[in-house]
Amino acid sequence: MDLYEIAVVDIFGEETTLEQYKGKVLLIVNVASKCGLTPQYEDLQKIHEMYEDQGLVVLGFPSNDFMGQELDSEEEILEFCSSNYGVTFPMFSRVSVKGRNIHPLYYYLTNEDQNGVTGSRISWNFQKYLIDRQGEIVEVISPRQRIFDDEILEKIKSLL
Repeated sequence: MDLYEIAVVDIFGEETTLEQYKGKVLLIVNVASKCGLTPQYEDLQKIHEMYEDQGLVVLGFPSNDFMGQELDSEEEILEFCSSNYGVTFPMFSRVSVKGRNIHPLYYYLTNEDQNGVTGSRISWNFQKYLIDRQGEIVEVISPRQRIFDDEILEKIKSLL
C-alpha cells in the first residue's frame, strides 16, 4: 500500500487521503490533550511555522489509546489545541494507533511489511514519524525526544 492512498478523516469530519501531502516532508504525530507530553504541541507548531514554506507539514492524529488522555470530541480537541497552543497544522479525527482497531495509517507506519522500512511499535503519545518527500519513513522519533533536538532538527532540514 502507498502512504498517500490511505484514507483519513480531518478534524472537521471531512474524508480525504494523504495524497494532498505528496511531495512534502511530513511529521506524523499521535497526540493527546491530557498527557504530560502535551506541551510538545508548542514545539510542533513552532517547527511547522518555521519550515512550512519549505515543504514541512506536521500532521496531528489524536489518540485515546494511552490511559484515555485525549478529550471526548473533535470539537474539544480543536478548541484545546488552538486556544492553548495556537495550532494551525492539520489535525485529524481521533484514531487508534495500536491493537485490534488500529487505523490503517498506523498499521502502515508500524508494519515493515507495509512500509518496507520499520516495524516500530507506538510506545506512547507524541511518537513522531518523519517522512521524506517520496513517502518513505526516515526516522521514528520517540515520544520524549524533542523535535528541536539538534540531531532531529538537522535531519528535518536535510529533507527540505
